[in-house]
Amino acid sequence: MSHPSAWQTHRQYAATAHRWTSARWSKEAERRTRLRAERKPLVRDARRALATAKAMDPQGITTAVHTAERALTTARRAVPDPLWLFASKGAIVAAVGAYIGLPLVPDRVWMWSAVAVTVAAVGAVVWAIAHRPTAPDIEPTPEERALMGRLQPEHWREHAEQRGLSGTITARPELTESGIVCAVRLDGTWTTGKLRAAGDHVRALLGARTDLRIETKAGKKGGWAELTIRTRSAADGDDLLWTPERRSLGVDTVTGEQVTVPLGERLLIAGRSGAGKSVASRPLLYDASEGDTNALCIIDLKMVEGRLWDHRARVASAPEDVITLVDELVAEMTYRLEILPKGQDTWTPTATHPRITVVVDEGAEVVTAADKVEFIEFDEKGKPHVTKRSALPGLESLARMGRAACVDLWWMTQKPTINDGIPKQISPQISTSICLSVRTPTEARVVLGEDAQAKGWNADELPAPGVALIRDGKRKPDPVRVRYMDKDVVIGLPAQPIWSRSTSASSTPAAPLTLVKTVPSSAPAPAPAAGSVDDRVLSALRSGPLRQADIVTAADMPKGTVSKAVKRLAEAGLLERLEDGTLTLPADSGTAVAS
Repeated sequence: MSHPSAWQTHRQYAATAHRWTSARWSKEAERRTRLRAERKPLVRDARRALATAKAMDPQGITTAVHTAERALTTARRAVPDPLWLFASKGAIVAAVGAYIGLPLVPDRVWMWSAVAVTVAAVGAVVWAIAHRPTAPDIEPTPEERALMGRLQPEHWREHAEQRGLSGTITARPELTESGIVCAVRLDGTWTTGKLRAAGDHVRALLGARTDLRIETKAGKKGGWAELTIRTRSAADGDDLLWTPERRSLGVDTVTGEQVTVPLGERLLIAGRSGAGKSVASRPLLYDASEGDTNALCIIDLKMVEGRLWDHRARVASAPEDVITLVDELVAEMTYRLEILPKGQDTWTPTATHPRITVVVDEGAEVVTAADKVEFIEFDEKGKPHVTKRSALPGLESLARMGRAACVDLWWMTQKPTINDGIPKQISPQISTSICLSVRTPTEARVVLGEDAQAKGWNADELPAPGVALIRDGKRKPDPVRVRYMDKDVVIGLPAQPIWSRSTSASSTPAAPLTLVKTVPSSAPAPAPAAGSVDDRVLSALRSGPLRQADIVTAADMPKGTVSKAVKRLAEAGLLERLEDGTLTLPADSGTAVAS
């Protein structure tokens, strides 16, 4: 290589090293400047705290002064020197060390030191090339760039006082897939709730558009809050149309993960009219009606959504049908709990006794309409009498006791207030709440808990439709964009067996009720299914009249189970009680049976 070529190559390498060194210097200088801007206010606070402590305890009797002095020392150490000062100190120390120590170093050490320095320099260059910083994956939009500029501590400090936010200071904002996230330090009397209440002042300082969501929640440590400006969503670009291959409820707008709600939970699904409750519930209804061990029952007095699912679910759309269905569900729950093996706390779903999901669509209407419905019942002597029945007590029993029997209640309402939309006996039993957009913070607290807003569960700020908050004790208050399941897709789903208590092989039909507006049926009651509890009671009585205690022994069943079976059979006309207290089969059966 000629001398000019070698010189040109040397200049090129020198220029590259200069650019690399300059970039590193600028990056480190910027980092130190940022840390100094964030931590200098802490030093001022520590000085004020020390002055206050000395004023209160000038003799130093208590530990307050010493604690304040240590806090001030710690705060000072946390503030880094400017890079020029740090480099100057390093150069002075190196020069002094070289002046004192270099004359004492042997020649052999000099030679090997030169080799080591050369190897280290070459290795540093190779490492820097291999680990050069990559361009950021997220490019800010012009709006985000402007917002991040106004969130810088320098801009915030300059304009905070005139916007009524004096005593707050921001950290450096960060752009994420879900928007801009920025920590805010709170001084004096500021709290997270107070900063949330000052949301209009924050929006004005940032110059943010009115429909841009700004969320405020507690920071990761005391004295800090966290602002999240939803300029984008992690669900952007995701196909939110529901298909059997995409069976999740929706997509987390912060993390982008698929969100599912497992069966076996007692759900509350709430949201104002038009927020998308029906659409949000459809993926869940599909899961609840799919498979041999799952059965779905829908109580829908509006007769709209339930009609879409009548080929996969048992639907009750009239008050009397609602009461009949609830009675069957309570009887099924009681039966399962009575025969649940000792030591087992949860029913195991089977094809004959599946997991039953009971969906109450628009609960406020059900509570009002399915109350005090008149039926004709018959006493032991066959005399008719009018009784008023309500669905609410049975629904409350399902909410309290149904989980162990795998009879799960899902309550849906657009009026999420206690007693009006959610009965006070059902609300405490809810384990998972799905809240779409609601009108007021009060409704959000009813659905998501009294501490909802303090922890960032602001359902009254959600856009509508199709965005929900899901609180199950595990998730953070991250909005979920729910999948869209079209009505035609629901109608086109394959049919599933419809659950009924009379179709269960090991269960008995519920006692028949007759509406006042209908004529009582004179048809004979259906015979109990073979092997059922009622059939075993009747079999024990075929040898002759027996007392109830004798039936318990003969049928080898619990006393309570036999007592309820006897009552059902007597109401159905399959048993007669004699004057001496024994039970017998009806005279037209040709055989006497006693209970």
